[in-house]
Amino acid sequence: MATEISKSPSDPLNTSKVLKAAIFSRLLLLVLSIIWRSLLTPYDTSAPLNPTCLHNPSSFPPPLLPSLASAIENGVVWDSVYFVRIAQCGYEYEQFYAFLPLLPVCMFAFSRTVFAPLVPLIGYRAVLAMSGYVVCNVAFILAAIYFYKLSVIILKDPNAALLASVLVCFNPASIFYSSIYSESLYALLSVGGCYYLLSGSNNTAVLWLALSSFARSNGVLNAGYFGFQTMHQAYDDFSLKKRAFSALWVLIRGALRCAFIVVPFIAFQAYGYYNMCLWRSSDEMRPWCKARIPFLYNYIQSHYWGVGFLRYFQFKQLPNFLLASPILFLAVCSIIYYVKSRPEIVRSLGFQASVEERSAMAIIFSFQKSLGSNDTQFSEEHSSRKQENHNLKLRKKISRGDHTKGRIVHGSSEKLGYTSAFILPFILHVGFMVATSFFVMHVQVATRFLSASPSLYWFASLVMTSPNMSKKWGYMIWTYCVAYILLGSLLFSNFYPFT
Repeated sequence: MATEISKSPSDPLNTSKVLKAAIFSRLLLLVLSIIWRSLLTPYDTSAPLNPTCLHNPSSFPPPLLPSLASAIENGVVWDSVYFVRIAQCGYEYEQFYAFLPLLPVCMFAFSRTVFAPLVPLIGYRAVLAMSGYVVCNVAFILAAIYFYKLSVIILKDPNAALLASVLVCFNPASIFYSSIYSESLYALLSVGGCYYLLSGSNNTAVLWLALSSFARSNGVLNAGYFGFQTMHQAYDDFSLKKRAFSALWVLIRGALRCAFIVVPFIAFQAYGYYNMCLWRSSDEMRPWCKARIPFLYNYIQSHYWGVGFLRYFQFKQLPNFLLASPILFLAVCSIIYYVKSRPEIVRSLGFQASVEERSAMAIIFSFQKSLGSNDTQFSEEHSSRKQENHNLKLRKKISRGDHTKGRIVHGSSEKLGYTSAFILPFILHVGFMVATSFFVMHVQVATRFLSASPSLYWFASLVMTSPNMSKKWGYMIWTYCVAYILLGSLLFSNFYPFT
């Protein structure tokens, strides 16, 4: 029997709790970083170095508060150095193109507007760094709220959604979400895009997911969500409703939306080709410029950072595999659990879902307008008036996550939740990312690479609340998060390798 939900998913109390948890976690990371930096000497002390820009150098008078400026700039470590430099000087060197432009653009915009009056006090570079900190931390707080909203739609349980959202706020890669890294912006845009997609606001979802591929390269994978949507809607139109022309239009429309999500990343590669390859003699061209398909990003990752298939499988990298093992273990367990729970859903890519789930998926993963959508009004006539009324009621419930009599069930007993058919695209997404991080990337990066995957937190919340699982697994998850927050804030803030 389906259980009754105790609270309304739109309860502002839960949203307030998520907001407080997100703000508290960011303040905690800030305090920890300051404490660790004051107690230890950084491994690399080059962070404050700021040579003149190669092109269009600009000079500013010495800051009136040099100690404050120094304190801010000392926190610019690891990839933060690249983002600050790009915001200040543009893409000066080839390896800079590994860092996509959305975060530097936001930093530049804030430094020239909101924080411009602070330039005489702390200097331009410190203002850029402050802009980056503000953008990333605010983006993370908003991402946590959107994650809660998305979780309510998917899990149909506000309590499980709340727990998963709190886990996001204290995730093991938290230090990167408080630093000048693109993780926060990507999390906001990808999670927010998925929320708008499942809410029926397809045009808004396309825009947000397209911006995610302007923040991080793996944003292009988010086109898969629209690919999944297109696949199911085309199937409904062609096989169930026998409307071949409508199915063709759905495929064309879906392909265009997927392309729109990928275009920002491709456009940035074209920008790199224009700057690095055009108007140069054959002798001056870099090797990748002469390739049949000149792909700058892959070349940089391979040439400067040694990224490639199985290239990291070396005995000396064993500590890094151990460092990434907790997040990889959690991700693999989440996939295995889902596959074992719903093998028919995985094998059929969702086409063998129950009748009610198929009906719901036809509504959610459609190009029609849901409540609050900016798309075209829902006007598709169903085979019968009774079916139309049933679908409209179901659609409203799904959009609000509001089931007064319980959750949709698979067969007669299985409840929607982590084993829902709606989780499948997220499982496919995280599965691809796990394989990429383990076999291709520097494996230690998996901690932050996978940290924006919603299904990990949904699975973790299931593990921590399920009566069929030992409480020790919940304690282990919290211990893992706390330990990596402490370890990450200690090592990262002092320029020691972490992930």
